[in-house]
Amino acid sequence: MSSELPTALEAATYPSIVVSGSPRERGEQYGALAADRIRRSIDGYRDVFAHYVGIDWESVRERAAAYVAPIERYDARYLEELGGIAAGSGVELLDVVALNVRTELINGARVRAASAGRAPAECTSLGVRRADGTTLVGQNWDYYAHCRDTTVVLFATQDDGPNCVTVVEAGLLAKAGMNAAGIALVTNGIATADDDGTPGVPYHVLLRAVLDAESVADARDALARAERRAASGNFMIASADGELIDVEAWAGADAPAPELPLTADGLLAHANHCVVVPGDRADAPFELTETSVPRQARIVEVARERGGEVTVEDLQRAFADHDRHPLGICTHEDPSLPALERAPTCASLVMEPAARRILLADGNPCRVPYRELDTAILVA
Repeated sequence: MSSELPTALEAATYPSIVVSGSPRERGEQYGALAADRIRRSIDGYRDVFAHYVGIDWESVRERAAAYVAPIERYDARYLEELGGIAAGSGVELLDVVALNVRTELINGARVRAASAGRAPAECTSLGVRRADGTTLVGQNWDYYAHCRDTTVVLFATQDDGPNCVTVVEAGLLAKAGMNAAGIALVTNGIATADDDGTPGVPYHVLLRAVLDAESVADARDALARAERRAASGNFMIASADGELIDVEAWAGADAPAPELPLTADGLLAHANHCVVVPGDRADAPFELTETSVPRQARIVEVARERGGEVTVEDLQRAFADHDRHPLGICTHEDPSLPALERAPTCASLVMEPAARRILLADGNPCRVPYRELDTAILVA
């Protein structure tokens, strides 16, 4: 496993970024090693904000500044790490904060009807608790096409929490991944009418807090103790000791965080709509349900097709499914849409917490074989 960024010949495989130490030290290493991808991400979101919200990057930075204090109050370590990422990559702190609050700012514009364009289709997640008590969990992450040029695999050896591995856009604190305590996380964007951009603890900070949890109970607490969740998000969490939960954590102060029940055969599935519907607050004016509802139903159908207990191979097959192509579970760019509104599958993960095993397809899993990541830092 190398901490170097890939050569042109390796561009199809997301680079590994290896960091260690204190929050500031890890941030500086992360920023230095991923500097080119962080700058590409800033360029990519500059275009996204111009297209969807009609504002320039300086205005994005100004709006992002309002999230600095809530991040620090929630956990000052995360602000230290963001500062280190900025210093290491040679950009300003507000550039990095802006990347980490892009969900809040874009969703807020959409809820206020101040956004143009079709929202990207986003993600499909699936978890299973098997008869022997072990769990599997995975997701397809579908997002802007530029993310294929910005994603990294971050391996963090931490002085202040469990070591973790996360597949993430460069400059963000976390996305899907697993930690040394055997907590595995996948996630889906959702939205309610309360996703209005009011500052609070950002979604990507909460993702990182879950990956810093030592147990499922700690993960629940990480979501509950935010003074205000700045964006809604779905958090599917599996543990090495057999727990599997799905939390729809809605935006707002004292907002609900309902949990979905497992099916009779131990499955959990989620896409990009609220399953536990909070009346007229759910699914604020988004087009996500147009593809989300059928994707969520389809992934359960595919996982069950072969009968018997769901396996790693069943999850991989489900994530490569093309029903309703090009807007199915394995999503491809739709040439009929404007370039910034196409949302291909940027990565697919399947994780087995008890074995500390992470399988990653660096792109569409119908085309790119899963590779097993070196998770030695997750093994005590």
